[in-house]
Amino acid sequence: MLSHAMTGPLDQFRLDERVVALPGGTGGIGIALARALTEAGATVAVIGRTAERTEAAASEVGGGAIGIAGDMTVKNDAERAISEAVARLGRIDALVNAVGGGIIDRMSPAQDFPEDDWRFVMALNLDSALFPSQAAARAMIAAGGGSILNISSVRGELALRAGYTPYVASKGALNMLTKQHAVEWAPYGVRVNAISPTFVRTEMVAGMLENEGFYEGLVARIPLGRIAEPEDLVGAALFFCSDASSFVTGQILTLDGGLTACQ
Repeated sequence: MLSHAMTGPLDQFRLDERVVALPGGTGGIGIALARALTEAGATVAVIGRTAERTEAAASEVGGGAIGIAGDMTVKNDAERAISEAVARLGRIDALVNAVGGGIIDRMSPAQDFPEDDWRFVMALNLDSALFPSQAAARAMIAAGGGSILNISSVRGELALRAGYTPYVASKGALNMLTKQHAVEWAPYGVRVNAISPTFVRTEMVAGMLENEGFYEGLVARIPLGRIAEPEDLVGAALFFCSDASSFVTGQILTLDGGLTACQ
């Protein structure tokens, strides 16, 4: 880790010579974070479901980034991907869990939510953070510490009127998993935090945002008058991955334009 006595205030946010593993690094949020982490000096291991997409994303990010294919909802696959990152880059200083999502095209009322859809969303948002975190934590504990950042959602705190049963449940569970891991791994110098954004403009939700009524209703509930862009998550991610947050663990930082302040 950097020595605070030998650096200035802004240098604490630098990630020079650090290695960051980024599951979900091929998505809209993941690419924005990968670029920012690279610009801050880190070498990024972009982890995604397919070799083609991860290699393309790593090439786009540059800065020595590598691509590793793996399904983070499968424990053995997650462990293999993290082990590969350590083998190829020497260690992992930070893990950013950016895998997640929901089933936008077939939302169901709570009383009828299909079991298969429930299990799919829970795995996508919860298992995908648990499995790589376990593997990365073992490597970090052996190395003397590190930082884990989960990408949660404001819906881990706020329910929706219909259709999102497993999404809000999984994000609420992710918030508590963040705190539990933070407490358990603190003695080893491993910090665990989460950022909790509101609706983020990505390709995954582009169709929903094209609905003028939906978009206007969404923005009307946010005091700052807009939804989040992927770049709005960058500052918080750099903070949590760097020495700037060396005394911060177990925290859920809400990035919601003021939404939760008036709910």
